[in-house]
Parts: sequence; C-alpha cells; structure tokens
Amino acid sequence: MALRTRFAPSPTGFLHIGGARTALFCHLHARAHGGTTVLRIEDTDRQRSSQAAVDAILEGMRWMGLAPDEGPFFQSDSYQRHLAEAHRLLAEGRAYRCTCSVEDLDAMREEQRQKGLKPRYDGRCRHRDPGQSSDSPSVIRFKTPQSGEVSWHDLIQGDIRFANDELDDLVLVRSDNSPTYNLAVVVDDHDMNITLVLRGEDHISNTPRQIHLLEALGYQRPHYAHMPLLHGSDGAKLSKRHGAVSVLQYRENGFLPAAVNNYLARLGWSHGDQEFFTMEELERLFDVTRLGRSATIFNQEKLLWLNGQHIRTAKPGDLAAELSWHLNRMGLPDPGPERLTVLVPHFQERSKTMVEMAEKCHFLLVDDLPSYDTAAIDHHCTPDLLAPMSKLCDHLQSLDAASWQAGHLETIFKTVLADHGLKMGKLAQPVRIALTGTTVSPGIYETLLLLGRDKSLSRLQLGLKKFFNRTPEGMENPGQ
Repeated sequence: MALRTRFAPSPTGFLHIGGARTALFCHLHARAHGGTTVLRIEDTDRQRSSQAAVDAILEGMRWMGLAPDEGPFFQSDSYQRHLAEAHRLLAEGRAYRCTCSVEDLDAMREEQRQKGLKPRYDGRCRHRDPGQSSDSPSVIRFKTPQSGEVSWHDLIQGDIRFANDELDDLVLVRSDNSPTYNLAVVVDDHDMNITLVLRGEDHISNTPRQIHLLEALGYQRPHYAHMPLLHGSDGAKLSKRHGAVSVLQYRENGFLPAAVNNYLARLGWSHGDQEFFTMEELERLFDVTRLGRSATIFNQEKLLWLNGQHIRTAKPGDLAAELSWHLNRMGLPDPGPERLTVLVPHFQERSKTMVEMAEKCHFLLVDDLPSYDTAAIDHHCTPDLLAPMSKLCDHLQSLDAASWQAGHLETIFKTVLADHGLKMGKLAQPVRIALTGTTVSPGIYETLLLLGRDKSLSRLQLGLKKFFNRTPEGMENPGQ
C-alpha cells in the first residue's frame, strides 16, 4: 500500500515549533518515499477550538512550504461516523454504557490512592445488563482486554509492549454524546487510509488503546513512529522561554523558512556531518527510521547561524519577497520587487536575519534620515576633516548623473586622500555617517551608487552642516 501520513494538529493555539517539526517530518518522509500527506484539523474539543487557531496553523504551514497533498479536513465533520462506530462496538458487546457519576469516579480514585494503587476506572459497570434501562447520564466505554499484552514495532523507538492489565476501560463517547480523541483518531486514520502515524513520543501511551480499538473495529494497523521531544538548553521540556513559540513568531524575528526547516530536520536526524540542507535535499534524503531515540536540544544560536547561512546562499529574488514583508510590517517604504532584488545582494553577507537586513537598508528607502549616531559623529567627524570633506563634496558635485559610476567615484576619493595625506577609513567613516546615519553599510562606493547622485549629495551637504556647522562655499542644493 502506498505511504500515506498525516499531520493532525488541534486548533487550540498557534502552530508552535514542536508541532511544526512534526508537520515537517511528515512532509519530508512522504516526499522521500513517494507518499501522500494529509492535513486533519482535530477540532473535536469545540470549547477550546477556534477559527483563529486554524488560520494560524494554516498560515504557519504555508510559510514553511508544507502544503499538504490533501486537506485540511476537519475531524468534527465526521462526528456521526465516529458515533456510529462506537455504537457498533456497543452492539457487538465490545463496549458498554457506564453511569458512574463524577463523584463516584473521584471517590473511586481517592480510595485507590489511599491503598497505594494506580488511580483508574475499576470496570464496575462492565458486566451490567445491557438491556437494563437507566435515566442516568452515561458514557460509552470500550472493553479493554484484561489479560495478555499489546505490542508494536515503532519505527523510531523500536519494540514497545504494554500489559493489558495496566490499561483501564477507555471512554469512547462522553455523556454529552461527543466522541473522544482516541475513538475519532482511530476511525479517521482508517477512513483516510493512513499507513504511517508519525507523532511525538508523548502519544506513546495512547497507542496501545488505539491498537485495541483498531482490532475491535476490524481495521488494519498502520505503522507507528514516535519522535523524541524537544528540550531546552537546560534539559527541561521545551517551553516558551526556550523558543517554543509560534513559527510565525520566527518569521517576525527575521528567520527564513528554509533555515527553520533545515534546523528542525537536524534535531534528531543526520546525514553524515552535513549541517546545511536545502529543502530539495531534505525531501530527497530524509527518513524517520534514522531519527534518534533521545530528546534533542533546541539551540537558538545554532538556528541563528543557519539562518545567516541560508540568507547568504539564497537567490536575491527569493529574499526580496520576504524582505518586502518585513518592510511593510516595520512601516518602511517598499520600493517593489525589482528594486529590492537589486538591493539584497549588498546586504546578504552582513545580515543574520531578515529584520537585520530591513534595518540595514532603511537608509536607502527614506528621503530623510530619521537620526544619526551621535557617538559616531563625535568620534569620526573631527575638525581636521572639514577641509577634505568639503573638497570631496566639491569634486562629487562636478559629476553628472551619467558619470556617477564606481570608477569616477574611486578616482575622486583617491585624489582627496592624496591631497590631504589621509587613509581611506579616516574619510570614509564621516561620509558613511552622513549617507546612512551609522558607521555600518556596504562599501562606500556601493553606498553612493545605491543612493544615487542627488540623494548622496543632499545628505553629504546636510552632514557638513550638522557635523561641522558649515556648508562649503558655492555648493548648490542637489535637490533643486
């Protein structure tokens, strides 16, 4: 049978990084083995489910490039199907109605705790006469086998066994007539022809119950693969303080989906010593059977390093769209994809995140600089530089738009430096501050070319006035 796997999030919150890893592994394993991915929204908990959470999950998956082959399907749409299968088990004597109240169950568990026993349902309604009517609210419970064991070969964890006498009788349908998680999952996996259930190891305890239900319903058993959980650097289960936030928060922080996918794939999986992977490579090489069994550590610094690597190697046109998203979010002017594609290569080597890139190219997108680095002005714009700065402006002023080229700019700088006995860094920093407001930018010639003649001259003129409190004689306003 062809491989079919599913990602089945609960829409009670955003798509956090752990859930994103599950979605990614389902996608990669299916792609590597010619399989199909199904997205199933498990929204049977109607009180906690929300459309906002569904939208956030779908948006997160779209950003990561994990569009499913089928779906999204909503578990709640199969409500009647789930109930029908529960009632079939009831009619076949494989399930029974339980009328124990909440108070009865609480008292039962307390008594068990006092005796040092594991709190669990003791099956007191299991042998009641099915024909005996009762007006009391009831649930439908599954008759779990009371002897023997249930086992399976987990594709990641290896052979796993559970003694049946450790399992109590599972509730299939609540007293409000709503199906429970374990029933709905088993029926849906069967109806969707799922052949591989890939999920976190926190679901291992659900698996023996689901296998029992599969066998009672006459369904074929899928393969199971339970991934180790992610931990923070302190060894504790991953939480918000470690980075277990929405994947969309990672986008807001300037990470690329390619970097996030690359990093998540490397958490527990490897291909030799290779660290950097494209999505195409992952889709070709990934296999869940090569995942380790131990919990893996989520390291923000490693993710940041990988993000910088992906920014450096990405095609400028591919980064332009993501940069545009950040510019719009930051309220900065967006010059359009063609201009951004030209700008991106000048910042790829200098940016670890797309937020950093957006901030670095800020000076190119605005007419007027919002501020200057005053400490940099005090350090670099010393009185002895007034004369060479003025002379530089005079020479640059003589260039028309057609002559505003790297070769001519370099000639002018070399002339001024030679005339005043200066090194490039001494003159370049005041120029850079005037052009960008900071001491960090692409090369000085690149910066002048990217800004263009008129904007460069305007900012240099303003810089002379601000930094040295005078304007060179005869220098015209380039904006006029």
